[in-house]
Amino acid sequence: MKEETKKAPYRVPIGPNHPALKEPVMFTFEVEGEVVRDVDFAPGQTHRGIEWMGMRRNPVQIVHLTDRICGICGVVHSLSFSMAVEDVAGIEVPERADYIRTIVHELERIQSHLLWAGVAAHELGFDSLLHLTWRVREDAMDVIENLTGNRVNYGIVQVGGVRRDILPEQHPVIERCLDRYESLLGTLLSFFLDDATIRARCRDVGVLSRENAIGLCTVGPTARASGVNVDLRQDYPYAAYGDLDVRAVLPGQYLGKTHGDVYDRIVVRLLEIGQSCQIIRQCLSEMPAGPVTAEEKLPKLLATCKKAVGEGIGRVEAPRGECLHYVRMEGKDSPAAWKVKASSYSNLMSWIPMLRGAQVADIPIIVASIDPCLSCTDRVAIVRDGRREILTKDDLHRLSVEKTRRLQG
Repeated sequence: MKEETKKAPYRVPIGPNHPALKEPVMFTFEVEGEVVRDVDFAPGQTHRGIEWMGMRRNPVQIVHLTDRICGICGVVHSLSFSMAVEDVAGIEVPERADYIRTIVHELERIQSHLLWAGVAAHELGFDSLLHLTWRVREDAMDVIENLTGNRVNYGIVQVGGVRRDILPEQHPVIERCLDRYESLLGTLLSFFLDDATIRARCRDVGVLSRENAIGLCTVGPTARASGVNVDLRQDYPYAAYGDLDVRAVLPGQYLGKTHGDVYDRIVVRLLEIGQSCQIIRQCLSEMPAGPVTAEEKLPKLLATCKKAVGEGIGRVEAPRGECLHYVRMEGKDSPAAWKVKASSYSNLMSWIPMLRGAQVADIPIIVASIDPCLSCTDRVAIVRDGRREILTKDDLHRLSVEKTRRLQG
């Protein structure tokens, strides 16, 4: 009997944990030769039940949890959540607190973009550039530590304002950091954009057309690199952005033309580092005097939150794009509902058109080019006896309750 011969395209699984991937996600590629003909992916390997935990705490306690949704952009989540609660409870944030929130928010964008730039350099085999970007990223981390006391999980934002003021003696520390970044930006742009290898590996690779970017509702630098003029800081200003001159950074402004490829995603993120420096300088020069929190006494703040009834939404422009928190309060200590939609959730589907027709060798840089962060997904995929199952948050809650009851006998 003749043995059946497998024919192309071949199915190639990669992930969920793989050296080529910086985030846990399961890809299944259909490959013919070195070309990716089709691709599917399954996120949801990192469920932590943070929303479930939050709904058993009061809003002031939840802010500390939101900082831990993402180790890179924690202030994005604490700010989004606080804005949602302030929306429900009718809390007016002091103007000075809004400026401090904006400064820390932009410092976080700088360190996040530099972190991504290092990852991109590594995926292209340019590790000396990885080491340069991660070394200079330390300057932003040092300033964040100086302002908040922490390098990650800053704990600076609270419902109604911020926990710490920025003192006059801290201004020179921030300005020296901005000076270094502004003097370095030209060098980084030259290293990334003038290097023949990076250009050969990134130009016209992982293309996302403007039509696909709009149709798939992509956000942040991924959308802007395809020529979509979206940025919450300009479209729906929050914190101090209404007082500032912020415009979306598009690759056509620098290159004269938009390709929507990996190269353009590098351009957008590097230019946004310079933009963040300008925003912070403007905040420092125009920061008004006054209190930094709407209510200094926590019992009074908690009482205000406890009386709140209704729904609220907080939206901020995270380094990866729009991040949204939804909160519903029903006059109790804890929220009746809390839902987080992180920016990567909106960008994941853009992988499909980017990867179709790509070379196998380009998979790592294309996957990394949207700067994915999968720490906010709420499902778990398991394989048992050859069968694949998806466990939702309700399933995990039920399993947790059942285990507790078993332990209690």
